[in-house]
Amino acid sequence: MDLANREGALRMLNKVPEVTLYFWIIKIMATTVGETAADFLNVKLDLGLGNTSLVIGALLVAALAAQLRARKYVPWIYWVTVVLVSVAGTLITDNITDHYGAPLQLTTVIFGIALAVTFALWYASEKTLSIHTIFTTRRELFYWAAILFTFALGTATGDLMAEALKLGYLHSAMIFGSGIALVTLAYYGLKLNAILAFWIAYIMTRPFGASFGDLLSQPLTSGGLGMGTVVTSAIFLTAILSLVACMTLAQRRP
Repeated sequence: MDLANREGALRMLNKVPEVTLYFWIIKIMATTVGETAADFLNVKLDLGLGNTSLVIGALLVAALAAQLRARKYVPWIYWVTVVLVSVAGTLITDNITDHYGAPLQLTTVIFGIALAVTFALWYASEKTLSIHTIFTTRRELFYWAAILFTFALGTATGDLMAEALKLGYLHSAMIFGSGIALVTLAYYGLKLNAILAFWIAYIMTRPFGASFGDLLSQPLTSGGLGMGTVVTSAIFLTAILSLVACMTLAQRRP
């Protein structure tokens, strides 16, 4: 690699944030917002699935274009994109199940296969699935495709557990939360491969966040706490914005 190409690659080394506790906190809150914001736009504003999908799709394209143009990790661009991907993942699953009548068991399998194919193509092309080496546009496109499918898969899995299997939102959140805890223990205690641990945890945070969001927002008659989608979305969006603002200020410090 010549000097110019090497410098270009180095300028893109920070397109994805470091995996810290704050990363996981914002990620879980983003998944919660993805679930509640989709319900808010679809039901509360009465846009319907079709119009909601068009609005979120347009916003996602704009955010993703800004993310791909950036030469380094920019907190607010990255996390806005994650939130919009989260909402889009929810809408994709909802469209398939509501418009086409596909059972949640089938959508879970479909998105599981789609994610596995994405990982297979990514590894075949780049020989790694590490998020610490997202320094080319092609790798970043694989990364965002995987993120989208994890959100869609997580939505389908969370709804399958909570609604189709009638476990309820609280029990579903507890199951997925326990799974995340086990992965964490396996990583720190049994030295589970870091890349494998990351992606398993990333996949499981989606249904955990979705179940937690439904638990807070859905009415008491449906097994929720009745906070509503407006209040729940506002709380978590405010928390996300506050943390991202802190990250942005920290990044600007010498």
